[in-house]
Amino acid sequence: MNKFDGIIFDIDGTIVQSNELIFATFNHVTEKFLGKTTSPDEIIALFGPTEAVIIKQLFSDNFENVMTDYYKFYKDNHNKMAKVFDGIIDLINELKKRKILLSVYTGKGKGSTEITLDELGIKDKFDMIVTGDDIIGHKPSPEGVDVFVDKYKLNRDRVLLIGDAPPDVKAAKATGIKIASVLWDSYAKEEVLQMESDYYFETVEELHKFLID
Repeated sequence: MNKFDGIIFDIDGTIVQSNELIFATFNHVTEKFLGKTTSPDEIIALFGPTEAVIIKQLFSDNFENVMTDYYKFYKDNHNKMAKVFDGIIDLINELKKRKILLSVYTGKGKGSTEITLDELGIKDKFDMIVTGDDIIGHKPSPEGVDVFVDKYKLNRDRVLLIGDAPPDVKAAKATGIKIASVLWDSYAKEEVLQMESDYYFETVEELHKFLID
């Protein structure tokens, strides 16, 4: 018997190691259009709203051109700079075989989300995809969880969110589902460890064993 009827995945830091790509893409547009570079810590501090919201604030007079350039660089360099975590695609495929409903809930915008899922070849594995562009606020808003739970009339005790960051923990707790915090690439590992998640996993193998074995 499956432990869960529905599982929600974060993307960055959970399915794919993408910080290098995110930092490089952001610096590509700030260097090209503003003539300056931005440190990783400065970029992380901007996390929350989608990249489009951030870029609109920084490049209001040239938003469309910057976004076009942003997505082009992101797509062109995805396979060079972003690395899917070993075993995570196999896990998603196995969950799909077991008829478990799968969703994505990410703070990324729709454009970059679709690029990532298309490049990894897993877009069709998910029954629902919720990005930062699809909700009123942004993570940790519970809206991205609720829309999935409500559509499929799921028992919240049998729904799991898998993510690497504090907003994932907050979103899960706000809507009454279980949270599995994965620590293999968390940019806020120490903070996450203090948030009393339901489960913690250091490796994809540990998560696979918990969900499948």
